[in-house]
Parts: sequence; structure tokens; C-alpha cells
Amino acid sequence: MKLSIYILFIAFFSLLGNAQSPEKILLINGYLHEGNGTIIESAAIGIEKGEITLIKNSLAYSIKKSDWDTIIDLAGRHVYPGFIAPNSTLGITEIDAVKATRDYDEVGHFNPHVRSQIAYNVESKVISTVRTNGVLVTQATPRGGRISGSSSIMFTDGWNWEDATLKADDGLHINWPSSLQGGGWWAEPSPKTTNKNYDKEKDELYQFFKMAKAYSEGGNSVLFDARFDAMVDCFKGEKRVYFHANEIQQLLDVIEFSKAFNLKFPVVVGGYDGYLITRQLVDANIPIMLVRAHSLPENEDDDVDLPYKLPYLLKLGGVKFCLQNEGDMEAMNTRNLPFLAGTAMAYGLTQEEAISAITLNTAEIMGINKNYGSLETGKSATLFVSDGNALDMRTNNLFLAMVNGQLMSTSNSQVELYKKYSKKYKSEGQK
Repeated sequence: MKLSIYILFIAFFSLLGNAQSPEKILLINGYLHEGNGTIIESAAIGIEKGEITLIKNSLAYSIKKSDWDTIIDLAGRHVYPGFIAPNSTLGITEIDAVKATRDYDEVGHFNPHVRSQIAYNVESKVISTVRTNGVLVTQATPRGGRISGSSSIMFTDGWNWEDATLKADDGLHINWPSSLQGGGWWAEPSPKTTNKNYDKEKDELYQFFKMAKAYSEGGNSVLFDARFDAMVDCFKGEKRVYFHANEIQQLLDVIEFSKAFNLKFPVVVGGYDGYLITRQLVDANIPIMLVRAHSLPENEDDDVDLPYKLPYLLKLGGVKFCLQNEGDMEAMNTRNLPFLAGTAMAYGLTQEEAISAITLNTAEIMGINKNYGSLETGKSATLFVSDGNALDMRTNNLFLAMVNGQLMSTSNSQVELYKKYSKKYKSEGQK
């Protein structure tokens, strides 16, 4: 009877969407994955004004009901920090086949002043389908050109882009020149050759950064330039620089480039060959947002399951990494982020390491780990509850979710359509 009341309570507040949630909520009897490697098999999680104020073993914790507005018995369900999807076009594209809905690629070659934050569409139908798999935070990331622009870290729930912003302009995205050219897709393979223009393209990037650095040191004596002004914080160490690169030559040159400009927070996005140079990456303190695990091998002589093993190989090498989903139809496929972690778990990571790869590791790499990425006292109550293991598509069923302590809808347009037509055809079958 009590559990039924709790479920009705959750459904009620889910319908309200962004309406005010109770100020003091206690979740009890949940299987807690903190995101930092710690688990509590029967946890009591206290939430006050959007912040986690209590984490205890609920079997040993005496509950004083008068201290809480609402007590929800999770009956053994699994509790996770909100999953984080880095390097994604979620929210800035809707239908890949319709150009008017793709708001992530601007005209031009060097576009550091382009900002994805203001293009983020919280009303996206795609966002709601991703959110119901536990992805509560995303990094809206521009594409195209040599320098694509600045990403912003956004919640997958909110009234508008201002409301959904967790961290604006968190980092600059650079598409490092490819050291190789040629190759082909799996049905038409062809050998790769050296890119003869590589040094020239790399030098163009060096020259642009030299001008931007000079601008950042010029103070009020220089004329305003929107492109260079967007890069000032990169040299101050207040903004990350994300290098999209996969080949070993690219990665080695990114390390040298970061040293040359004394970049405090360089990050590699992709990093396919990173397992071959783990010592250099560790010494340079450069983490990797790892290439999509559900991919084919890049080279003819690679193991067929190499993409699946990359997280484990980076772990063995001591490289800080997280998982991301860049690739074909990436916005809609962001819902598969938990299952990328599940694959990494099947190929060497422990379950808690796999969870960290889409929670705390990601938060640390993006610089938001002070309040997000793990469930600890003093941090934001951005979490969700699943009926079972959220890394398994068979048991990833959302029961409850909240961002900063605010309860969110646990439904989406696909679920509503399923219910609508199931009811219709069930009724017709009974006639």
C-alpha cells in the first residue's frame, strides 16, 4: 500500500514537470552507486533544497519521519548519478535528414566565437527519449571547420536554454588536421596514405593560436576581435581546449601543441590510438573522451573488438578517460550511452568503473565534479532511479529522476505513443 502511494506521488510530480518539488526528500532502501566506485546496498539518501545532505545505510539509520516532507521507499531499485553525455549534438539537432534542424555547423574555418549554448533547444523530442535512459547532463558541442566553437554543458531538462545551462562556454573545440588520408568504409576498403598537406594545416593552427595568444596578452591596447576574445580564457586556464584527434601522429602533436601554448586543460576527443602512447598522455596530464565503443576498427590489422577493449586498455595505462557517442545519428543514439558503458564492462572494466566512465570521470574531465558526477553529501541531487541495472538495456527502466532536487518527467513521446496505440489495438482486439 505504501509503495503504491509513493508511485502515485512520483507520477503526480512527473506530470507537473518543472513544478516545485518538496524541499526535503528521503529516498530509502535503494541500491546506491555513488559514481566514485562506492556502493551501498541499502541506502538512505537525504535531499534538502536540491542538495544531498545525507547518505547512510538505511538498515542502520533510524528514520525520524517528521524531519522529511516526503519519504520514498525504492524497494531495492538502483540509484545512479545522472549520466553525462560529453561531445554531443543533442539539443542542437533534431532530424539529421532535415538541414534546418541541424544547428551545430557554421560557415567558416576558424570559428572560436561560435557558441552552442544559445542554440540549445530544450523542447527537443529527442532530448526526452535520451533523458529516460538516465542521461541528465549533456555537453552541447558544435562541429565543422578547424575550430568549431565553444561547447556548453546543459541539463536535459529546463524551461529554456538559460534555465538548462549548467556551465556556459566550458571549452573550445579544435578539429586537429588528419595526418593520414584515404581509406574507406568497410564495404569498400582502401589503404591510407600520408596527408601531404599535414604540416601546412598544422602550421595554420599554430599561427592562429599565436595571434590569439598575443591578443590575450595585449590588454586594452588591442582592437576587439570576437574570434580571439573567445579564446582568452583558454590561455588563462579558465576554459578547456578539446582536441578532436584519433591517429597516433595527431595525438603526439597535440601533446606538443599543448606544451607550446602552456594550455592548462587540454582534452583529447576520440583518442583511438591513445592506448599506444599511454605514458606520454599520463605525463602530459591529458585525458581522453573516448571514441564511440560501438564502432568498427579503424585499421585493417586491428583486432575486430578493439573499440570495445579501448576503455580497459586506457585504464591499464593509467589514462583518465570517459565515454562519448560521437558518430552517425549521435543525438538520437545518445540514449545508448549507458550501454556503451555496459560494453566496456563486458570487456574488462568493473561495473563501478564503467559507471564512473559516464559520471564522475566525465565530470572531472569537464570541470564540474565539485557538484556533479557522483552522489555525495554536499553535491547536487542530480540522480535517477532505475528498476534494475541501468547499463543493461533490459533493465534500464526509469522509475524516478531529478535535477538539482527537482523531480522530472519519466515519460517521453515514444512511450506516450506506445501507450496510446497499445490501448487502441488492445480495445479493437477485444471486440
